[in-house]
Amino acid sequence: MRAGTADHTVVTKRGPVRGTVADGLRTTLGIPYAAPPFGAGRFRAPRPAETWDEVRECTRFGPVAPQSAELPGSPAWHPGDEDVLTLNVWAPVGTSDPLPVLFWIHGGAYTFGSSAQPDYDGSTLARAGTVVVTCNYRLGFEGFGHVPGFPDNRGLLDQIAALEWVRDNIAAFGGDPDNVTVAGQSAGGGSIACLMSSARADGLFRRAIAHSVPDAFFPPEFAERLAREVAEAAGVAPTAEGLVSTTPQDLVDASDRVVARYAGDPASGFLHYDTVLYGPVLDGVLLTRDPVEAPTADGTAHPVDLLVCHTTEEYWLMHRVGSMPTVTTDDGLARFAADYGLSPALVAAYRALMPDAPVLDVFLALAGDAVFTVPTVRLAEAHARAGGRTFLSRFDRRRTRPDGSPVRAWHAADVPFALGTLDATGVDFLTGGPADADDRALSRRMVHAWAAFAATGDPGWSPLTAPPGSATAPAVHVWGVPGDRAEGAAPAHALWHGTRMAPPSLP
Repeated sequence: MRAGTADHTVVTKRGPVRGTVADGLRTTLGIPYAAPPFGAGRFRAPRPAETWDEVRECTRFGPVAPQSAELPGSPAWHPGDEDVLTLNVWAPVGTSDPLPVLFWIHGGAYTFGSSAQPDYDGSTLARAGTVVVTCNYRLGFEGFGHVPGFPDNRGLLDQIAALEWVRDNIAAFGGDPDNVTVAGQSAGGGSIACLMSSARADGLFRRAIAHSVPDAFFPPEFAERLAREVAEAAGVAPTAEGLVSTTPQDLVDASDRVVARYAGDPASGFLHYDTVLYGPVLDGVLLTRDPVEAPTADGTAHPVDLLVCHTTEEYWLMHRVGSMPTVTTDDGLARFAADYGLSPALVAAYRALMPDAPVLDVFLALAGDAVFTVPTVRLAEAHARAGGRTFLSRFDRRRTRPDGSPVRAWHAADVPFALGTLDATGVDFLTGGPADADDRALSRRMVHAWAAFAATGDPGWSPLTAPPGSATAPAVHVWGVPGDRAEGAAPAHALWHGTRMAPPSLP
């Protein structure tokens, strides 16, 4: 039941929690939704959190999952931090009717990030009329590394456990457990596709928002091979006993060494360009089919409304942060295409679309479409073809810095606009500087669309139509400044019919 607002306390099924109330919002941070996944619970499915009788103070974010990244404004992981399976709730106070729930899953290549990142603050979306929940989940080897005899996809199992917590507890915060929208970007968007395709998540959400869905779903043999390499780098046998004997720090360090080796070896195939070691595994248990193609696998769509979005220049961010090699020659472009299983004809078609562009720009366009844009649009089209209610959008906000350099519509630039966090620490890196009036108006439109979609299933434009067996010419809502517009498919979209990246493999 919900307690009075005077002491900021809410009673959950595991025990009472106390957050803070300010400006009409109750903010409750660091609530355990499962037990710490270490000790006897390491590499296992999440277990229930212990109960407590005394009021638990929940006024700060919980520890982040093991990782080597240190992100602006977000706490770093420290060895010994174990209570990493926590979530956070922002809820308007004083409402009479249950509000729609928006459940945000953070991105970070399934390897880094946390719900404590300042640009993931839920206050703005909560003030728009939703109850916002964000969660941490296991990352890297702890969440997605293959351990013989233990479940794969532990990070996804954590997300499902957090959604089960929402089902059982969110009414106490004023949320409607029967009207939950899951949302995420990048690895979070890929997680959304996985949740939609997994029977384990059935009934836990009604709608889904997926931005920049990566084509990163690994065959079991690929996950097993990588686990052997990481175990070797950690100096242990690739067995359950060997891997359990390591510390989380050992596996973080070993993973970083494997990444560095692949990044420095041009002969290492696709991992030379995209050094993401971990991701959802098509294990035949939690994930029995490719999540991007899942909506059409049996001719029926998942019974959710779906809103998807990608940015127009996804891979320019990877170039900006130096997380992939620079490809500046035609030979290098051809080698990249071969490593990704893309045909010379596709490369030639991109060159024809961009006749005056340098090779680097062609590479970034091709790589961004291969990794993010195409799987995002295909998920939308598959859902629509199977009869699902589907909305497609893309983010095309651009800007010029005072020095004349461009600010791209690159990967993750859409997130602070959609979450209404343009003033958060670290956001200037994505947006190119302080927000102006056009930026703030765009953010208000995106926040309104998300809140409306969570409430009613209608973000404000027409859904896709897709006759069975035919390719769509999607009506796309384009987010931009000074205003939005409607467009058809991007010119490169037609080039991908019948083409997809080869499944990941190792040399």
